[in-house]
Amino acid sequence: MAFAVTSGSAAEPEVTPGDRSKRARRVIAALVVLLVCTSIASLAVGASGTSLWGALGQLLRGEEIPQREAVILVDIRMPRLVIGVLVGASLAVSGAVMQGLFRNPLADPGLVGVGAGAGLGAISAIVLGGFLPVALQAWLSYYLVPVAAFFGGWITTILLYRISTSRGRTSVAVMLLGGIAIGALAGAVSGILIYMADDAQLRDLTFWGLGSIAGATWDKALVAGPLIVLALAATPFLARSLNGLALGEAPAAHLGIPVQRMKNIAILAVAAATGAAVAVSGGIGFIGIVVPHLLRLLIGPDHRYLLPAAALLGASLLILADMISRSIIAPAELPIGIVTATLGGPFFLWILLRNRSLLDL
Repeated sequence: MAFAVTSGSAAEPEVTPGDRSKRARRVIAALVVLLVCTSIASLAVGASGTSLWGALGQLLRGEEIPQREAVILVDIRMPRLVIGVLVGASLAVSGAVMQGLFRNPLADPGLVGVGAGAGLGAISAIVLGGFLPVALQAWLSYYLVPVAAFFGGWITTILLYRISTSRGRTSVAVMLLGGIAIGALAGAVSGILIYMADDAQLRDLTFWGLGSIAGATWDKALVAGPLIVLALAATPFLARSLNGLALGEAPAAHLGIPVQRMKNIAILAVAAATGAAVAVSGGIGFIGIVVPHLLRLLIGPDHRYLLPAAALLGASLLILADMISRSIIAPAELPIGIVTATLGGPFFLWILLRNRSLLDL
């Protein structure tokens, strides 16, 4: 470490030039403020014209909020906000974890089979759900597609994990190639089911694939929320191990990092968080791959700061995209996946072109 000599006899350590910890803490603090602001804006913006500030003013004056406004704010906008925060955070953190695990900036949660499996599960529920017993259809109601999507993602993840694990060790390379193969197989089966679908089912399949949180309810938040929160709560414990893994698996093991256990936890956490997110929101792109990229440019690759920053920025961006999707053609709504792809694609290309000399792709 370099030292700077002062006028006295004492010497103080100089800050390492590559150290971005102070900047990272400032960015995280700014992202907290951004999330609070976007959350308030999400509750205040809507096609109905219901005013959050008017409702708060009525509460402060001791007046009763009209039932229509209460339903819109409490039963429609608030669960939508909660699910938006959970989904955005889970996709961004899962992307950061997968990029650290694979040591590849192009990795995203889809590599572990969650996206393909969840899509196959949802398509199966939409196309084949009518063949289930009437009593079971009534019991599952509108939970059928989210539940099928979640279990589809879990099944493909477990299958991929078994394929890539031999003698107690998981091969990241085999997992990558196996994920491509399983994704192709799931896509083929999904294509067969889509070919069997009628017009109404095709419309449902299209909107689910484009992603949306328009159907958010407190019940869905209570089902997906605990799973996402538990999965995200496990990721900070992976931060130091992911930092060590950047040197390679062998050097990380020599540093005392339990590489295999870290892989197990990372894969299960990503599968749980992304599976639950996809189950309640459908397919939403951009968040999982671009958010970690942007944050690495701002605060560096240290996962101790990257993971919480990804959760905050991912949640904020998804809330912003949701506000755009429900405002741009109000009272109708654009699928949120269209908004994230339209904004995220050019932005991602701009990042690549501006920093291609710095990115080791």
